[in-house]
Amino acid sequence: MRICAVSDLHGHLPDVPRCDLLLIGGDICPTADHDPLYQASWLDTNFRAWLDQIPARHIVGVCGNHDFIFEQLPEAVPIALRWTYLQDSGCEIEKYKVWGTPWQPWFFNWAFNLEEEDLETRWAMIPKDTDILVLHGPPRGYGDQVQRGSHIENTGSPSLTERIKRIQPKLAIFGHIHEGRGEYRLGKTILANVSILDEEYRPIHPVWTCELGGDSRGTSEPEA
Repeated sequence: MRICAVSDLHGHLPDVPRCDLLLIGGDICPTADHDPLYQASWLDTNFRAWLDQIPARHIVGVCGNHDFIFEQLPEAVPIALRWTYLQDSGCEIEKYKVWGTPWQPWFFNWAFNLEEEDLETRWAMIPKDTDILVLHGPPRGYGDQVQRGSHIENTGSPSLTERIKRIQPKLAIFGHIHEGRGEYRLGKTILANVSILDEEYRPIHPVWTCELGGDSRGTSEPEA
């Protein structure tokens, strides 16, 4: 299965190459206006048109901490968008079991923020037989480093790292920390921070791609 993945769009809607499955790791809506009604309108026009023209057989995604509509006004999220939206829920795509969850460690008053104790409860919901994990926030120690003054801080969830170690999905994609863009390994799991923006919110990164086949673990392809 050919997989493409993106995160941290913030209103930028990239060209996606032909694939079997597109994964979206949240922070979809523009940063210009966080009002849920504005986000509803943007999702119903710009986002809908983008989804409709993507050459993917399946599209699965979660939201992120900038996507307030999904937390504050979920009834206003447009219906019949061409994707499967996951929020502590799962689906099966061509025999692969996919689970999606939008949460990340508490940071001021953004959407889908929780303290670590509550995050651990959310991660415990991830089924043991998950093949593909779609996240917004990173696991601790993988694509989660930010510069805080004179030191570098790991900002991901430690209990998420432990859950991934325990269940060993084939693939886990995420974003949230733009400067953490890259591919990592945790046991047999491919971890990929697939943010398309850099820390200055410039869309400089390509759509991330990989191949999953049979019972083998995924093998990433060079980005182009």
